[in-house]
Amino acid sequence: MEIYLYVFLLALAAGTLSGMIGTGSSLLLLPVLVHAFGPKAAMPVMAIAAIIGNLSRMAVWWRQIDWRAAVVYALFGMPAASLGAHTLLALPAWIIDCALGLFFWGMLPLRRYLHNTQRRLSLVQLSLCGAGIGFLTGLVLSTGPMSVPVFTAYGLRGGAFLATEATSALLLYSSKVGTFVAQDALSWQTALRGLLVGAGIMLGTVGSKSLLLKFPARAFDIVIDLLLFISGAALLYSAWCG
Repeated sequence: MEIYLYVFLLALAAGTLSGMIGTGSSLLLLPVLVHAFGPKAAMPVMAIAAIIGNLSRMAVWWRQIDWRAAVVYALFGMPAASLGAHTLLALPAWIIDCALGLFFWGMLPLRRYLHNTQRRLSLVQLSLCGAGIGFLTGLVLSTGPMSVPVFTAYGLRGGAFLATEATSALLLYSSKVGTFVAQDALSWQTALRGLLVGAGIMLGTVGSKSLLLKFPARAFDIVIDLLLFISGAALLYSAWCG
C-alpha cells in the first residue's frame, strides 16, 4: 500500500511540472513505475495516466486550444503511434535510447536557430513531425521533450501551447492504448494503476495553472532546454549501459 501512496504523490509532483512546461511527467515517473510494477506493466500504466493528464490540461486551457494545429499533428501521428506500438519489441532498447538522446541534443541548437531567425513551422511541417513523433510515441514511453520544441517552433506559448500539445498527445496515446487493448496487453489491474497515476497527474496539473501564469517566458525556454539536455544525457547513458 505504501508504494501506491508514493507513486500517487510523485504523480502529483509530475503533474505540476507537466502542467507548467507541457512535459516531464513520464520522465519523473518511469523509474518508480518500473520499480513498483515491473518494466512490462510500466508502459500501459503510463499510457493510461498520460491520457488522463492530457485531458486535465485540455480542461484547464480549453479556450486556448489551436484545433487546426492539434488535428493536423494527430492526423498523421495516430496511425504512426499504432504502428510504433506494434513494433515496440522489434528493436533493441539501446538503439531507441541512443537515437532519441541525440535527437534531444540536436533540438537544442535548432530551437535557438528558429527563435533567433523568427522562423515558424508550417502546418505541413507540423504534420510530418506528428508522423515521426507519433511513431516514437508508440515505440517508447515518453516523447514529450520532442513535441515541446515542435509546438513552440510552430509559435505556440503558454496556455495555447499546453492545451494544443495536450490535445494532440491525447489522440496519440489513445491510439497507443487501443493497440494495447487489441493485443490483450492491458489487464484490469494495469488499468486501475494507470487511473491512480493519472489522478495524481490531474490534480497536479489543475493546481499548476496559477504557477504558470506567473512563469516568465524566458524561464519557460530555459526549463525546456534544461529538460532536453538532461533527457538526452539520460537516454545516451542508458544506451551506453545497454
